[in-house]
Order: sequence, then C-alpha cells, then structure tokens
Amino acid sequence: MKALTLVAPSTFEFGEASAPQPGKGEVLVDVRACGICGSDLHGMDGRSGRRIPPIIMGHEAAGEIIALGEGVTGWNVGERVTFDSTEYCGECEKCKTGYINLCTNRKVLGVSCNDFRRHGCFAEKVVLPTRILYRIPDSLPYEKAAFAEPVSIALHAVNLAEGVEIGEAFAPIPQIPPPRGSAVVVGAGLIGLLVIQALKARGWERVVAVDLDDSRLALAKKLGAEESFNAKTEGLAQTLRAYFGGDGADASFEVVGAGQPIDLAIRSVRKGGQVVLVGNLQPNTPFPLQEVVTRQLTLKGSCSCAGEYPEAIRRIEDGSIQVGPLLSIVAPLEEGAQWFHKATQPGNGLLKVVLKP
Repeated sequence: MKALTLVAPSTFEFGEASAPQPGKGEVLVDVRACGICGSDLHGMDGRSGRRIPPIIMGHEAAGEIIALGEGVTGWNVGERVTFDSTEYCGECEKCKTGYINLCTNRKVLGVSCNDFRRHGCFAEKVVLPTRILYRIPDSLPYEKAAFAEPVSIALHAVNLAEGVEIGEAFAPIPQIPPPRGSAVVVGAGLIGLLVIQALKARGWERVVAVDLDDSRLALAKKLGAEESFNAKTEGLAQTLRAYFGGDGADASFEVVGAGQPIDLAIRSVRKGGQVVLVGNLQPNTPFPLQEVVTRQLTLKGSCSCAGEYPEAIRRIEDGSIQVGPLLSIVAPLEEGAQWFHKATQPGNGLLKVVLKP
C-alpha cells in the first residue's frame, strides 16, 4: 500500500509500506480522509518526543471497512466509520470505569514514543480494533467525518467544565440545552474554535475568545463568540474580569499550552471558578499559585476524549458544530510532505489540512 512515512525529523517519504492484516477482533479500514493535527506538526521535528521515526502518523480519520478479522461480529464490509484516536485495552481498571482516555495500556494512532509505536492513518489502509469504531451516516462526507476526533476533544473539555460524569457522554443530546454560564476561551486555533462552538451548542450564554490572530478572532465571532480580545491588549485580565461583571467568567479554557495563556486563563475567572487546561504545547510553565489558592479556583486537565464521539458525529452532521469553515484544504496524500511544511510556516492561514489517499 501507499503511505506517507516520517523517516527522519521533518523528512517524509511517500511510497510503498507493508499492508496491515486484521487480526482477532480487528477490521481493515480503507482510509478515505485524514487530518493533520497540531500534535503531528509539533512532533514531526522531534520536539515532542512522540513521533520517533520511522512512523506513519495520522489519527483524525475516517474510512470504509474492507475486511474483517477473526471473530468480528456486529460489523460489516462496506460500513463507513470513524474511530477513536486512543486504542484503549478495554480490560484495565480505568477502561472498566469508563476512563478509556486514561487506559493503562493505551496507544495512540500515529504516535511513536519510548513506550510504543503505533502506525496511523496517513496511508491507504489501517487495522483497528472494533471497540474504537463508530459508524458515520451516508450523508456525512469523509473529510468532515475526520473532524470527529478534534470535535470530541472539545466536547470532552466542556463536559469537564459541566461536571458530566463518565458514561453520561454517551447519553442523547437534550433537545433544548439548559442555560449555562460564561466562559473565556484562550486560543482560537482549531480546537479553541471547536470549544467555542461546543460551549454555544450546549447553551453557554456568554463566550469570549482570546488570540493573537485577528482573523481567527473574527472567525470566532462568526462561530458563536459574543466578543473577542487580542491577547496583546494591555491589562487584558482586568478587562475580562470587568467584562463579566467585575469578578470574571465562570470558567476558562486554555487551548494553547504555554505560560502566558495559562496565566491569563487563571486570572480571567471569578472566585470559585474553574479553569480547564486543554493545550499541551510545553511540558512545564510558570504558574500563578497565589491566584489559584486565594481565589479558590478549580483546575482540570483535559486529556483526549472519553465517550464523546457519538455526540461529535451528530453535531457535525446537524451543523450545531460547523467544521466546514475550519477546513482549509483537501489535498492528495502524495502531497502531504509539502502541506506539513506549509502548515508550520508563520501566517500560513491554515486551520485544518485533510489528506486523502
């Protein structure tokens, strides 16, 4: 089969790779679309330590089942699917209690680190265990279905803020969401824009976006943000507190993963408020300890997703979370190397590049 393989830091080869064969409880999927994730961009040059070459990256994907492994029931050749990026074991204590994102034996599609190597979906075919599969409707194009993974990450962060218990993420979406509170989203990249939409879809009443890029702030307002602020604004934390009545927002979502955005997210919420940390760019950052302690804030780390895929698929299909405005380009997989490099250039204007084998 053809695949795009990272063979050295920032160096790709498009060519033949060994075709995988489905084993017991697995299916073979013909990949129809796979998005380039920010973690792929941060990992391809070796910075993150989680894309050690050689590795076929890619985990935001969708495709069609073309073969069944031994013992597979309930799935058929020809079904259209997307799938969790986390290959969880289903047997450990975390999995049995619903925390599949924290699985003791987890692997992540397209990730290679010191603990494991798991080839991903920048290839014509991929083998997957049935437990991570989700059906997608015929009406949903593959390039939009590939957004299910990042949308589920945004929904997971919102679930944490709302106190949704593990397992409740699989419950049907209420027809009329109950009114929620106010929120600041620090970082209007792809995930930040999806968090904004997830908050509005869930009924949060006042959502504000913060970013350094004015074009992304304009898009944030089109997608539901009530107001937007450039991160360079002098005294922004005080401005945000004043905007929300003097004490701050009910919650903030940090979707960058760096020191200054984290500091702002913490300082922009009210006493007793909460901060959901989604960004994961830097391993260590400065931390305003006294602000957290004296204002009795709750901080929650948000890791991947844990059951939000069904809602993500439904919201993409019904348009309550729009992914079309975030899709920058759909390109052939053979052009993947050049799009990876374009996506790392400052001011490229790209939000999501989807590659199609």
